[in-house]
Amino acid sequence: MSKRDYYEVLGVPRDVDEAQIKKAYRQLAIKYHPDKNPGDRSAEERFKEAAEAYSVLSDLEKRRNYDRFGHRGVGGGGFSGFDPEIFSDFGDILGDLFGLGDLFGSVGRRRDAPRRGSDLRCELEINLEEAAKGSEKDIRIPRLETCTTCHGTGAVGPDSLTVCDLCGGRGTLHLQQGFFSFSRTCDRCHGSGRIIRNPCAECEGAGRVRRDRSLRIRIPAGVEDGSQLRIPGEGEAGTRSGPSGSLFVAIHIPEHPYFRREGRDLYCELPITFSRAYLGGEAKVRTLDGTQKIRVPEGIQGGATLKLRGKGLPAPGTSARGDQIIVFRVVTPKAGRNSKKMIEVFRQLEELEGDEPSLEGRDFINRVKDFFA
Repeated sequence: MSKRDYYEVLGVPRDVDEAQIKKAYRQLAIKYHPDKNPGDRSAEERFKEAAEAYSVLSDLEKRRNYDRFGHRGVGGGGFSGFDPEIFSDFGDILGDLFGLGDLFGSVGRRRDAPRRGSDLRCELEINLEEAAKGSEKDIRIPRLETCTTCHGTGAVGPDSLTVCDLCGGRGTLHLQQGFFSFSRTCDRCHGSGRIIRNPCAECEGAGRVRRDRSLRIRIPAGVEDGSQLRIPGEGEAGTRSGPSGSLFVAIHIPEHPYFRREGRDLYCELPITFSRAYLGGEAKVRTLDGTQKIRVPEGIQGGATLKLRGKGLPAPGTSARGDQIIVFRVVTPKAGRNSKKMIEVFRQLEELEGDEPSLEGRDFINRVKDFFA
């Protein structure tokens, strides 16, 4: 009897994507599962046929070979037995429907094997100056650490540990469901394969205790808001001599009252008086390294910029720095402040400007210089 096309088995077109293949298989697996169709050989065959089709079409390389060569491209086909990986994505569905618990997820796993500890995450706030120059910060994090009393065994001593008599130390129990053989975590030892007769008083048999850990974190110069630092080995301790997880430190840099950051460059506003804008001269500007004097060009317009090279932030791991861009903002005098004198001065200035003043002309700037002199 010739084998049916795998796409036909799952009821999907040949250009179907992976998500649709998974969805189609899930529907068929639930519909034809032997526990829902006891004694129905036809449903059993359909279930096996769908599993075989899914095992090929869900694998990119197998699917490519099948599309080119048909059943010959995947070893001639044939369902060679239960492959637990086929059902690993659907343990929650099949387990809920048929009471199999975590069978699909636990097949082939040793629950008593060393396990890596969980990763931890914390947030750290620093200011822009600390981000620019780099800094060190002290933090405290609560985490699970290996119990120093029992060294992670959970027992008072070696004599307090015995092999689980229910699973024989395997950590799993084997059972039969229809024509499938399954494994699940042992109910008595919870997958460890051992029974603790006399648990450690410090950790109460868990092998780990919760403690506060103090750390000094080095912040690299040039770090950006939202960056995440990974510190290996500073997460929670593993179980059964497994390695510790990592600590991830999320950096938060609040908005600065004076500077605005864009990558490695810094922007700031410098307010100058009306007269200084026309006459030019010296002004003081704030930088990350302190106060610096700059030269204001004559006749500067509001919104004009001046670049201070190398006064920005470094890129992490380099010594090169960005620039600081100064944006000039011309401040018009407020009415009511020395109003009589100011009005007199500006009326005289108005006469000098004329009806159509040339703001860019040297003659006008020279006249304003003479006026204020």
